[in-house]
Amino acid sequence: MKRLFLVALWVWASTMVYAQTDEFRKSYDEFRQQAKTEYENFRQQANKEYAEWMRLAWEWHKKIEPMSRPKDDMLPPVIYDDGKRKDEPQPLPHDDVVPVPVPEPQPKPIAPIREENEGDYRMGTFTFFGTEGSVRLPKDFSFKMKGKDEDVFASAWEELSTDRYDNLIRDCLVLRMEHQLCDWAYLMMLGAMSEAVCGKGSNEARMLQGYVLCQSGYKIRFGVTKGNDLRLLFKSEHRIFDLVGYDLKDGLYYLTESVSDDGLYICDVSYPEERPLSLWIMQEQRFAEKESTERVLTSKNGNVSVKSQVNENLLQFYDTYPTSMVGEDIVSRWAMYANTPLSENVKARIYPQLKSTLKQTKNTEEAANWLLNWVQTAFVYEYDDKVWGHDRAFFAEETLYYPYCDCEDRSILFSRLVRDLLGLDVILVFYPGHLATAVCFNDSVNGDYIQLNGRRFTVCDPTYIGAPIGATMPNMDNKTAKVILLNIS
Repeated sequence: MKRLFLVALWVWASTMVYAQTDEFRKSYDEFRQQAKTEYENFRQQANKEYAEWMRLAWEWHKKIEPMSRPKDDMLPPVIYDDGKRKDEPQPLPHDDVVPVPVPEPQPKPIAPIREENEGDYRMGTFTFFGTEGSVRLPKDFSFKMKGKDEDVFASAWEELSTDRYDNLIRDCLVLRMEHQLCDWAYLMMLGAMSEAVCGKGSNEARMLQGYVLCQSGYKIRFGVTKGNDLRLLFKSEHRIFDLVGYDLKDGLYYLTESVSDDGLYICDVSYPEERPLSLWIMQEQRFAEKESTERVLTSKNGNVSVKSQVNENLLQFYDTYPTSMVGEDIVSRWAMYANTPLSENVKARIYPQLKSTLKQTKNTEEAANWLLNWVQTAFVYEYDDKVWGHDRAFFAEETLYYPYCDCEDRSILFSRLVRDLLGLDVILVFYPGHLATAVCFNDSVNGDYIQLNGRRFTVCDPTYIGAPIGATMPNMDNKTAKVILLNIS
């Protein structure tokens, strides 16, 4: 009898638990549906108000001339004279340290973009940097603006704000995720998509690109030329060189394409939770592979020889990348390049070769010396002005591809190799007219060094030809040197 009582008690308790669980699940589902509805209503209201402002809030803004790319008097490479090496390591004073902030996650929509009925859509295809993309468009897609005034632009925004275009936004965000696109690559991709479905250089393409960017969480504004042609502006976390800017209520905005007018009529209206575009490239950009011609890079002493190929589609993207700076310090621009990872295909191609070669060395110091000598002697030095007509820093892949490079390109490549292959922290060291690196070795290493937060970073100069680690190029003014922090531990 006691056993039957306990079984009955257990059945009753279980029933109560399940009943409470069902009630909790029902309450949670109701809450989730309510929250979802509130999110959607919030976004709908935000778009409605934005369209209303587009009918009213256009004001003339004079353009700000582009900030010219910095031009340093770059010093030529120097051949190392072993007879002049100092026996005692020299601590190098430095003027200041340029910190590099940790990038924030990418912007996101103010509300989840809901999946709509698949059957009411057709596919729009496009190509960006040699890579195929596709998005769902309304089955009867025919986005046309009949006119070039405020009412037309506002009505276009209202049309795009219907749920018929939600799948388009979702597909763009999925492409951003699948291809690991940084913000700049996403901006470029949306431009390619919009022109493919709306027509190259059309007001409709600019409106669609701006709308999807806005709904993806980015700060955008629209401007109108004196001829009533629409233009798209974006806000950047970083000060960009060589792009026309407009000083609006919350800072500087840049044009995605140039105009001849001395200003624009701009609708300077914000959208909830919008965020500026970032120029950090924290992940490999996954574009379709188009292999370059194989290049053999061999150090003069013959210790290191590498067969290299890179993705020409990635190089095409890098060719669009604007020079910028982090914060207000102009030398911080090199951190943008040095912190960008090598693509997995390039690492899979050249790192096994380098690792096999470095196994022949006795220790980490010798391995670093071999890498340093390879970067010093396997590449041909030339000034940017002569090759490009202006200063241009290279991402690591670009140095592996182009026939010429200078001190900044070599330092960026060397810093990447040492971090990836030897697992050592690296900083950049800028002297007026010259960029070098310094490496934090785990063991005691002889040579000139920089003391930083209790750690010793030994100078390694990829442009001091034949110089071992620890040797500072002659005539460097250490009192004016700047340390540029990279993503070090």
